[in-house]
Amino acid sequence: MFIQVIKAKTSRQDEARALLQEWNDIPDVDGGPLGGTFGFTDDGTFIGVVRFESRETARANSDQAETDAMAQRMTELMDGPPEYYDCDDVTVWLDGGSDDAGFVQVIIGKTDDADRLKEVMGDDSNDVQQERPDIIGGTFALTDDGTFINTIAFTDEASAREGEKNSSPPEEMQTVMRDLQYFDLRDPWFESR
Repeated sequence: MFIQVIKAKTSRQDEARALLQEWNDIPDVDGGPLGGTFGFTDDGTFIGVVRFESRETARANSDQAETDAMAQRMTELMDGPPEYYDCDDVTVWLDGGSDDAGFVQVIIGKTDDADRLKEVMGDDSNDVQQERPDIIGGTFALTDDGTFINTIAFTDEASAREGEKNSSPPEEMQTVMRDLQYFDLRDPWFESR
């Protein structure tokens, strides 16, 4: 799997969401997205986490005239240039994402030891399911420079906040992560093939 994450500020949220819906209505072409998770934070940051079969299928999708035209229109709705994160290294954990999630948190950070971070994350997946039934699952995606994007699907925000009070990531996990940014998508929407 390949994930591309798009992040940008916008003061035109309604227009951006309508354009994304219009984009989704274009018939799928070979190499189209498998699906995506989208939303806006309270401060107007747009986050899109789009899944593809591979980098090659993502590139083929980007090369489509319709995709290029939509991307240009989307950029015009943003308050500044979007940031893109291309991730060939993707781990799906627990049940992955879910179109039924009521709340999604995206964490963007850096690691100098991606292998150890993935190992520590994998060590506690069974414990997480027991301790945090509010967590449906998610994706963990890495760029070549050690930037990671952890997308976590929750049943709802109230349960997620309650769960945060009673648990925290293992200390070893915290030692291999830095520069964490949290993006809360309180009204997420999803597109699946």
